[in-house]
Amino acid sequence: MAYIPRLKEEYKSRVIKALTEEFGYKNVMQVPKLEKIVISRGVGAAVSDKKLVDYAVEELTKITGQKAVPTISKKDVASFKLRKGMPIGAKVTLRGERMYEFLDRLITSALPRVRDFGGIKATGFDGRGNYNLGVLEQIIFPEIDIDKVNKISGMDITFVTSAQTDKEAKSLLAELGLPFKKN
Repeated sequence: MAYIPRLKEEYKSRVIKALTEEFGYKNVMQVPKLEKIVISRGVGAAVSDKKLVDYAVEELTKITGQKAVPTISKKDVASFKLRKGMPIGAKVTLRGERMYEFLDRLITSALPRVRDFGGIKATGFDGRGNYNLGVLEQIIFPEIDIDKVNKISGMDITFVTSAQTDKEAKSLLAELGLPFKKN
């Protein structure tokens, strides 16, 4: 029998039922699901030092368990001394098993390590059922060795769902275990 991540199993057994009761879906295919998680990281100082992008790619690869890719600039910005085609950040897109595994590690081990953590803000929705979360330090992830970090920097985590509204997306993510702040 193949391995099934804990959150994927929980989604199939409990979350679908809870969301159907809450929103009154008539078909299981109407229930919103998590489609992908995109973790991206901008490295502003990469204009002067190209090695910083390599460090960012390496750290994102360690955190997610999937090879990250460097992102390149789309246009010239003279005030930042930036040329079109220069590497300026790193990103990785997770789907399927790795997505659920990353979400599980984020909820159970990384977010509780944030200083003075009281939950994540519920204001990061975009109006189409997607949620953006900013992490200030990459050292909250247990995969990162603090002694080998050359610079503490943050990253953006985007949860792309098939939900039509922000309310449905928030219910889905809350059922999966994301700790939203109480108003």
